[in-house]
Amino acid sequence: MKKLLIVLACVAATVMVSGQGTIDVRNKATGPNGAVDAPIFDVGGVTKLADVTFLAQVYAGPAGNLTAIGTAMPFRTGTGAGYYNAGATFTYEVPGVALGGTASVQLKVWEAAAGTYDAAAAGTTYKFGASTVFPLATGGAGSPAALASALVGLTSFSLGVNAVPEPSTLALGLLGAAALLLRRRK
Repeated sequence: MKKLLIVLACVAATVMVSGQGTIDVRNKATGPNGAVDAPIFDVGGVTKLADVTFLAQVYAGPAGNLTAIGTAMPFRTGTGAGYYNAGATFTYEVPGVALGGTASVQLKVWEAAAGTYDAAAAGTTYKFGASTVFPLATGGAGSPAALASALVGLTSFSLGVNAVPEPSTLALGLLGAAALLLRRRK
């Protein structure tokens, strides 16, 4: 009985000690795994995003199970345009990914007026965009614990807008026929 309790205590201690891997969510940073410099651009790829008009959110987790990491972040202005302001807290744990494990990561950016990325992507008036999903070895492993991993693998991208659907030729034809019939009745 004592052996069983000791084994269970050891297993519980091991589970409690093991943690989640960490990432640095900034799109311009240097970490133990290298550096990232990936400014985000407005539609057309020339103007860098700036100000609170746009928000950025990092999503990360095990492959196929990405969740929002931290909070949505506004963009900087002036010489910092193209880079979002991650604030004082820019290192986050990735749920479901062990220290030194590999996380899948994606950056989503949208026009703040839409409220959320999903709302911007569903509409036809708001700008939005997302990076490709890329693998990232997380930090935090080792003794002493390694620094959080920079988003190495993130590349610059431009926002887009869903095209307004054009009326089909059939719909225009029916509208014209209905107008013709109404005109003949008068």
